[in-house]
Amino acid sequence: MDAVVIQDVSKRFGSTQAVSRLTLDVQSGEILGFLGTNGAGKTTTIKMLLGLMPPDEGSIRVLGGDPQEASTRSRIGFMPETAAYYPYLNLHELLFFYGGLCGMSRAAIRARASDLIERVGLGAAAGRLLKTYSKGMLQRAGIVQALLHDPELLILDEPLTGLDPLARIHFRDLILELREQGKTVFFSSHELTEAELICDRVAILKQGELVVCGAMQAIAGDGERNLERIFLNVLDTDTAKKEVLA
Repeated sequence: MDAVVIQDVSKRFGSTQAVSRLTLDVQSGEILGFLGTNGAGKTTTIKMLLGLMPPDEGSIRVLGGDPQEASTRSRIGFMPETAAYYPYLNLHELLFFYGGLCGMSRAAIRARASDLIERVGLGAAAGRLLKTYSKGMLQRAGIVQALLHDPELLILDEPLTGLDPLARIHFRDLILELREQGKTVFFSSHELTEAELICDRVAILKQGELVVCGAMQAIAGDGERNLERIFLNVLDTDTAKKEVLA
């Protein structure tokens, strides 16, 4: 069963067509890179996957269910690009709060959180108030929050923002480990190099429309092209022409 099935979905805000007739599937146990420039429709698509807004047209199935149903959303982990956490909580308190929302017992939260906090390198800072965290530390806290309830599907919106090179390597290893465990990862990012390193397939949006979709190896694995070059050719024709002429 596919983890995500998006069928002929459109979403409009006033005169702006944010997503146009998007059809896309995400296979169970794969990492899909969901790419595009600002305003391409990535975040709108993610909001529909999370059940935060319905499509105007078309249908979305997530893990076999309706994403607007609580029973479906409980199986999804989400990490936003910028998380607005309560600044006067420490990380342990934050995780008890979110774990409680997911129906986890305090014992289960404590056991799961302890492992994840160490895994992302926040063990020494877990007792500090979140308002003292740097951007990169908040991103790592967001990773823990998203994984706390052991979701089947992980949706990541620009997860690498603010991470230093070492944290990026650790994050990449963690995502690959999740795939080995059979988890599905929907990876929305501007970080093309990172996407090329970890994604099994890639989907590129342009002005709300799907313009490229396929296996990473087939799209950018011939040794002569890379994902950045494909991205440039697809999304910025004028710049691509200048590069060729140069």
